Amino acid sequence: MIETNVSRHHSTFLEVIQSYYQLTKPRIIPLLLITTAGSMWIAASGEVDPILLLVTLTGGTLAAASAQTINCIYDRDIDYDMERTRHRPIPSGRVQPRDALIFAVVLGIISFALLSIFANLLSAFLAMSGIVFYLLIYTHWLKRNTTQNIVIGGAAGAIPALVGWAAVTGTLSPTAWLLFGIVFLWTPPHFWSLALMIKDDYASVGVPMLPVVAGEKATVWQIWWYTLVTVAATFLLVYPLHSAGIIYATIALCLGAVFIRKAWQLLQNPEDRSSAKGMFLYSISYMMLLCLGMVIDSLPIAHRAVSFVGDKLHLLVG
Repeated sequence: MIETNVSRHHSTFLEVIQSYYQLTKPRIIPLLLITTAGSMWIAASGEVDPILLLVTLTGGTLAAASAQTINCIYDRDIDYDMERTRHRPIPSGRVQPRDALIFAVVLGIISFALLSIFANLLSAFLAMSGIVFYLLIYTHWLKRNTTQNIVIGGAAGAIPALVGWAAVTGTLSPTAWLLFGIVFLWTPPHFWSLALMIKDDYASVGVPMLPVVAGEKATVWQIWWYTLVTVAATFLLVYPLHSAGIIYATIALCLGAVFIRKAWQLLQNPEDRSSAKGMFLYSISYMMLLCLGMVIDSLPIAHRAVSFVGDKLHLLVG
C-alpha cells in the first residue's frame, strides 16, 4: 500500500478530467502518432483515407493512453519517491489505483473496438500487443532489472509504425518492419539522453538505467553508436526498398547530419547536462520531422514535382 503525504480532493469536474488526462502522459503520445501517420502515408502511396487516418490515430491514442495509465499504477511507488514524478495523479492521491485501472481498461477496449471495426483485426491486435509488451516486458520485467530496459523496451514504442501500416494494407511488409526498426534504434539515444539528465532520480529509487550503472561516458558511447546506426537505417527506405524518394532522402540527410553532430557534442562532454538536454530535445524533433518527410515524399504532388524538375534538368543537360 502506497502512503502519500498529499490527499487532495477535486473541487471541480474539470480538475477530475485534468487528473485522468495527466495519467495518460499526453506529451508522449504525439510522437507515437506521428510514426503511425508516416507509416500510413507510405503504405497508401500518399493517398490516405481520411476516415481511416482519424480512426487509426484515435485508436492508437487510446491504446497508448491505456498503457501509460497502467504504467502509472505499476510505478506509483517509485513515482512517489522521485521529485520529478511525485505530483502525478496517483502518488499525489488525486486518483485511486482502482479507478485508474478501470479507466485504462475502458480505453483499451474502445481502442480495440475502433481499430477492429473500422480498420482491421491485425491493426487492433498489434495495438493491444503494444500495451502488453510495454507493461509486461518493459515495465514489469526490464525497467527495474537491467540496463538494457530501454533497448528491448523500445519495441513497444515502435509498434505504432506497424499499426499504421497494417491499418492501410492489412499486412506487414519489409518496409513496415524497417519503420519499426528505425524507431526501435532511435529509442536508446532518445531516452538515454533524458536518463543522463535525471540519473540521480533513477539512482535514488534503484532503477538501473545505463547512466546509473555504467556511468556517463559509457552511456554517451552507446548513444553515439545507436545514433549512427539509426541514421544509416533511415536511408534503407530509399535503397534497397525504394519506398521513399529524393525528397525524403534529402530531409533524412539534413536531419541525420544534425543528429550525429548532437551525439558527437555529447560524446565530447559526457557530464554536460546541457548537451544531454540538447540531444534529447533534438531527438524528438528528428523523429517528428523525419516522419513528416515520409509524408511529404509520398504525396502524388511531390512525385510530380520531382518528375518535372528531373525532366527540366535532363533537357538542360541534353
